[in-house]
Amino acid sequence: MDSAISDRPALRATADNGLKIAIVGGFGVGKTTMVRSVSEIRPLNTEETMTSAGEAVDHLDGVQSKTATTVAFDFGRITLDERSVLYLFGAPGQERFWFLWDRLFAGSLGAVVLVDTRRLADSWYAIDRLEHHGAPFIVACNDFGGPVHTERQIREALALSDDVPLVECDARDRSSSKYVLITLVEYLHTLSRRRLAAASADPSATPPGTAPEKTPEPTS
Repeated sequence: MDSAISDRPALRATADNGLKIAIVGGFGVGKTTMVRSVSEIRPLNTEETMTSAGEAVDHLDGVQSKTATTVAFDFGRITLDERSVLYLFGAPGQERFWFLWDRLFAGSLGAVVLVDTRRLADSWYAIDRLEHHGAPFIVACNDFGGPVHTERQIREALALSDDVPLVECDARDRSSSKYVLITLVEYLHTLSRRRLAAASADPSATPPGTAPEKTPEPTS
């Protein structure tokens, strides 16, 4: 398990606002890779070598070349400004670890659902749980070089409404992963503005002080 101390600068003493985003999706869609690529610190990974004992419980269709698997969660960090820090939690994709997801969703601003378009059905559970919790999310299609699908085909396959952002990405690339996170933040801003507008039109619709505060965008 990779838990070595990073040689990057420590968290600034002025930081007092911790914000949380979850990265979820099916087994082998690139969640660990995304956290690694975008984190400013050396991320905490709970990856272990896959063995033949796991073949009976983990579905390896489409990911036969995978040699390691997350057994708890991945953790990374991005400093947004002098006072705000974004914490990234990558959830394990295997079905036997799904019970951890609800805990990771607790206190999150929102989530990124990372999908492999070769195995779209593997993403249904993540979307279902987020919708169950009423948690905002976007969908990011990680590039595995599979067959090309149109946006409409992907939305129909995932039963994804038109207002949920759908983007393409390469989880190995830092700038691409940052774009995914910025897209989520912008979507959260949009939802916040809608709530504020609804509250202004009907003060009884939203109790005072419940609208999310504006979240700074990543600067690094």
